[in-house]
Amino acid sequence: MDLLELAAVAEDCWQAPGHGPEGKRAFGGQFVAQSMAAAGRTVVSDAQPTSLHLQFLRGGDSGAAVAYDVERLYEGRTAMSRRVLARQGGRIITSATVSFAKPLPGPEHGHLSALPDDPESLPATGPAGPAPGLPLDELDIRIVDTGSGADFVRRLYWRATVPVPSEPLLHTCLALFVTDVYMIDPALVVHGHSMRERTHRSGTTDASVWFHRPVRADHWNLLESRSPAAARGRGVVTAQWIGADGAVCATAVQEGLIAARE
Repeated sequence: MDLLELAAVAEDCWQAPGHGPEGKRAFGGQFVAQSMAAAGRTVVSDAQPTSLHLQFLRGGDSGAAVAYDVERLYEGRTAMSRRVLARQGGRIITSATVSFAKPLPGPEHGHLSALPDDPESLPATGPAGPAPGLPLDELDIRIVDTGSGADFVRRLYWRATVPVPSEPLLHTCLALFVTDVYMIDPALVVHGHSMRERTHRSGTTDASVWFHRPVRADHWNLLESRSPAAARGRGVVTAQWIGADGAVCATAVQEGLIAARE
């Protein structure tokens, strides 16, 4: 909750706390979650996020505060669009666009009859690699990997283990924070490698999420991901956010660096 406490420093400009030891590379999920939180401060309360597209331009310092400048690109009757720049020490770290819309009636689909596993019966694994920026005393993560090669699928179950206020945008921000937890790893696992091994230069370069339904961070959630393609030292991973009731809450795509070290 402290991570998402943004302080207003000027009109449409917010400052967020750092997250982790100074001098260490910041966790990317921090910028994704805080960018959404900053954009959400500028829209009406009944508008819900529909998409987020974020590009990582530089590595950030985990211990330093972050300034978020929000530009109101579009203000419609039912839809809104925002541009968010994250800065540390005057340098742009990430650039994002976030879209919001008021709910409208229409056909719906995207609902599993049941989750593939019972997360309560799975061992608590934690993330797929060392994650110093992840508060594992506040998040329960359980991973099930299936298949190999091009058929590899990662199922990452997670939930917050601390009380979370009912504000829907806050739950979305927490889900975005968790989504960046080694999500690019499947692009390496397809080839028998892992981010844990440090044999490749790896990290997220672009992240996109399309939001379909509200997510509950204090309930079990499934992040099911796979990698359809990789080339030129970069890989793409696609994923679905699935709620405890089987509803597909969001669709996510990440591109990341997976270049072999010299």
